[in-house]
Parts: sequence; C-alpha cells; structure tokens
Amino acid sequence: MAFFKMDNLRHWAIRYTFFFLGLVLFGLGIAISVKVRHLGLHPWDVLNVALTDKFGWSIGTWSVLVGMVVILSSLLISRKYINIGTFLNALLIGPFMDFFLWLDFLPNASYTWLDYGWLLLAILITGMAGGLYVAGGIGAGPRDGFMLSISERTRLSVSRARIMVESVVLVIGFLLGGPVHVVTFLYTLILSPVFQVSLRLFAKLRIALVGELPSEAKVKV
Repeated sequence: MAFFKMDNLRHWAIRYTFFFLGLVLFGLGIAISVKVRHLGLHPWDVLNVALTDKFGWSIGTWSVLVGMVVILSSLLISRKYINIGTFLNALLIGPFMDFFLWLDFLPNASYTWLDYGWLLLAILITGMAGGLYVAGGIGAGPRDGFMLSISERTRLSVSRARIMVESVVLVIGFLLGGPVHVVTFLYTLILSPVFQVSLRLFAKLRIALVGELPSEAKVKV
C-alpha cells in the first residue's frame, strides 16, 4: 500500500511538473514575442496587447480576463473540455508573462533582422511549452477547449473552428489597434508543427516516466 501511494505521488508530481513548467515557458515565449510586437503577434496576443494599449492594465491581466471569458463561453456550449487544468492555464500564463517582462532582462526590439530571430525563438519556446503542458494530461487551455467545443457544436473540423475563431479574434484586435503584421499570418504555420512534434516527444517521455494516463486524461498525439 505504501509503495502504491509513493508511486501515485510520483505519477502526479511528474505530470504537474510537466504542466507547470510548460506554463512558465509559455509565459516566457509570449514575453519575448511581445518585445518584438512590431513584427506581429498571434491573434490572441494581438487582442491582449490591443486591450492593454486601449484600456490600460498589463497584458497578462488581460490574458487572464480574456481566458476567463473564453472559459465561461465554453461552459455555455459544453463543459466537456473544462477542468482544473483549464482554469490554471487561464490564471497563470498571463502573470508568468508579466513577471518575465517585469524582470526586464529580455532585449528590446532593435528593428533589425535580429528581431526576427527573437520572434522565431519565441515561437519555438511557445510551441514546445504548449506540447509540454498538454503532455502532462492535466487539461487543455481555455482557448483550446473553446475550439474543441465550437468544433463539436458546429461539426466543423478543429482546424476550421480554430481558423474561424482566431480570425474573429484577430479582426477585433486589429480594430482595437493591435499589432497585426505579416508574421501574424505566419505564426500558426510555424507554431502548430512545433507544438505537434514537441507534444509527441513529451508525451512519450511522460509515458516512459509514469506510464499511460487514465482514458479521460489522455491527449491525442
């Protein structure tokens, strides 16, 4: 019995380590991209930056508020994809990002080709971080859960539901004055493959460390 408890504790410790480390790195990736925002941002970050510029408060604060609105919207459609991990994701990534920006150790935009290198690094870190926290099997992020809920309700593919939702978000962010540039439209093309590859790798690592997850906690890889 004691061995079972220790094994179960180790199982949860590793999964939550994956999850929280992924959230921290995700916040770091967004913070780097915000520093070179003139090149363009992911649609959700365009919206958060636009809300900050328009109404004040930090980008991380708006990330939390928008995340909670998305969760409430998902609850109205379907509670299937909402769990503790969804709330933790919505509540923590924004503050982590604000913390990295507050430390002020990230380089400011140079408006040279170096900024493209920093943005590429940001996308790589964000993609890997997403794969890491999803591989923990604690729960999908609020935006991912919303996409899945929309897909299920409308019977659209997940990719089409994502394009539809992110297009609406991007238009709102643009109308509010958010940083929309050419990289905004390339973001998903780069981010999605990095996320998929890292998810497979981290899911295999997690399985090697703790074994398969219960069916309700598994992720598609």
